[in-house]
Amino acid sequence: MKQLRQRAIRDLVEQRPIRTQQELAAALRDRGFRATQATISRDIAELELVKVGREGVAVYALPARLAEPDPTGEERLRRLFRDIPVEFREAGPILVLVTLPGSAHAIAAALDRARWPEAVGTIAGDDTLFIACADRRALARLRGRLERLAAG
Repeated sequence: MKQLRQRAIRDLVEQRPIRTQQELAAALRDRGFRATQATISRDIAELELVKVGREGVAVYALPARLAEPDPTGEERLRRLFRDIPVEFREAGPILVLVTLPGSAHAIAAALDRARWPEAVGTIAGDDTLFIACADRRALARLRGRLERLAAG
């Protein structure tokens, strides 16, 4: 069922603009799929959907790399940062990234996949990502790495 639902999600975001998880849930119901908000959120993260601007509206889109070999976490971060804006903030030993709604999960998944030693763990919301670091020095190294990727 999960594979069928995720295939339906891919089809939906390719066929029409889907702005919110609620719109996605309604579109899935129209196709006979019932899913909770938590399930849809996990699907969005697993499919690495991102928000892109189309006709002045932020909508979900498939990552451009689907036809390419699976990239490393660092390459995925580079591609995400190329496509979406990110703001960096610090809160003690936590690096906070603020981005477009619907994009934080994809960034967290890519960072987790990169397995950088500076990042102890991540927690992602809709547009905000918390990255726990062991200490302020690790945070500074991580922020530098991410800012370099974001700068291109």
